[in-house]
Amino acid sequence: MERQLELLSPAKNLEQGITAIDHGADAVYIGAPQFGARVAAGNSMADIEVLVRHAHLFGSKVFATVNTLLFDQELEDARQMIWQLYHAGVDALIVQDLGLLETDLPPIELHASTQTHNRDPRRIKFLEQVGFKRIILARETSLDEMSALRETVSADLEAFIQGALCVCYSGQCYMSQYLNGRSGNRGACSQPCRSAYDLLNAEGKVLHRNEHLLSLKDFSAAQHIENMIDAGITSFKIEGRLKDISYVKNVTAYYRRLLDGIMARREGLKPASSGRTVFFFEPDLERTFNRGFTDYFLVGRQSMASRATQKSLGKKLGAVVSSQGNRLTINCQEPLTAGDGLCYFNEKNQLEGFLVNHVNGHQIVANKAVAVKPGTTVWRNNDYAFEKQLQGDTSERKIAVSMTLEQTATGVRLSLIDADGCQAYAENNGTPQPANNAERAKESIEKQLGKLGGTPFRMETLKLQFDTLPFLPAATLNELRRQAVEQLLERRLDYFHPKDKPFVANDIPYFEPQVDYHANIINDSAEAFYRRHQAPCTERGVEQSHDYGGKALMTCKYCLRYELGQCLKLKCNATVAPDYQGTLYLTNNGRRFRLQFNCQPCEMQVLAAEG
Repeated sequence: MERQLELLSPAKNLEQGITAIDHGADAVYIGAPQFGARVAAGNSMADIEVLVRHAHLFGSKVFATVNTLLFDQELEDARQMIWQLYHAGVDALIVQDLGLLETDLPPIELHASTQTHNRDPRRIKFLEQVGFKRIILARETSLDEMSALRETVSADLEAFIQGALCVCYSGQCYMSQYLNGRSGNRGACSQPCRSAYDLLNAEGKVLHRNEHLLSLKDFSAAQHIENMIDAGITSFKIEGRLKDISYVKNVTAYYRRLLDGIMARREGLKPASSGRTVFFFEPDLERTFNRGFTDYFLVGRQSMASRATQKSLGKKLGAVVSSQGNRLTINCQEPLTAGDGLCYFNEKNQLEGFLVNHVNGHQIVANKAVAVKPGTTVWRNNDYAFEKQLQGDTSERKIAVSMTLEQTATGVRLSLIDADGCQAYAENNGTPQPANNAERAKESIEKQLGKLGGTPFRMETLKLQFDTLPFLPAATLNELRRQAVEQLLERRLDYFHPKDKPFVANDIPYFEPQVDYHANIINDSAEAFYRRHQAPCTERGVEQSHDYGGKALMTCKYCLRYELGQCLKLKCNATVAPDYQGTLYLTNNGRRFRLQFNCQPCEMQVLAAEG
């Protein structure tokens, strides 16, 4: 049996969802009208219904995000909305709050959001046992850990392959909630990890000033996709429900090509949806928003922060040869275009930028005077020509259809069968006259029946089964084609309508005897869920308790000591600078945070500093 691989793309809205499907996505995830982990990315039920229809024509799926924590008074509204999503034909629900499992849910497939902090194999197994059909793994999961999970878990495993990184384990970040009441677990993160901080030691000495010490580069697993396949990953997820449509086009197209290339040379693999996608541009991950790339913890710990800036760098172009006023010569690896945005780091290691007004080979005229030294590296963070190209038609996705036009006892019949085995037909009664010119009649039939523009189909083969080839007017052929195609569209929608998957509650014991604030319980139903699974709650989540005393505001696999070359675990204390051996603090706008390094599990925690 062939194994299906799913490319999962973000859908900020209906337009971007359709765009992702048209650029080869096997599935998209989109914010429900309420209660999604991106509060600014909700969508109307009407738009979701349209997206579902478009996706299902290609056998692609639509997953709705209802992945925030819910207060008691919100549960009923969430439950009713979920039933509407079910009736809209949504294929699965991505959830964080386990209190939903105590409500009357429709028979819809459930996916455990990465916000359910899916990094402990015991928790992942538990989530599978209680009814989740898919587990979205923590971004920090390594290839070896993926392989080990595949040996013990039968649920689908979804992993991120591209996009922004949270420095904290998902679902375990309370920094934004602590600072300004905007909870990341409720879709309103203010992204404090992207802020600049000073790093101080216990004596108050500033070790690093005004650096983005918690801001990570963007994730890219492009070089490891085949290893992820071998590790048992089912779904390959692109982050970015707040990104623009150019990002969705470019990144989806890049990974569609990459996966198709792997499947073309390996047996036993197939895409999770239908249709072949052709692109009218050359995808390039570096030419859209990125902070530089890291493969994070896929193959081991590495340097991964973007300390100098939290902004997009784009693609590295080359080095400055000379600079005088607003005229620069750059040894570019790629052609420049008027309208490009370029950036570089100044002598203070601060990011500066300018626009290109005029280009003459490697010589450019900027929109302002630029004081930059020869040898300085230049990036293009706004690619004018590429962005303009992405504004037009950039792809075409078509499903192969085999056609048969044949003679019947009462007239002619056009039969269609697509690549998924869906069939449709249309008939025209009346005995057609034999064609005076068989060759010309054949050409006319092929031409008219092949007019499938505006539909998701392309004619792959055409069989003509007649004793004598007839003459059929163009209007007759067009009507046969129209009726058969309309019927085939409806057959496909029926074929790909999701099957009911009822949730059946059980009382499998949780792997720990009790849970605390880390379980993010802020409603009675969630507490009842854990109690039913023999794990009483000792403390509600901070979104409800507002008690931050002694609690980790962030728990990170990322380690700032390691990032700065001062890891106590890899080096003996004698080789670590004395300034870094004691307690370290981060400060920002008068706020002070203590760093706690747990070297045994290789984790760092950020806590509110006392005093």
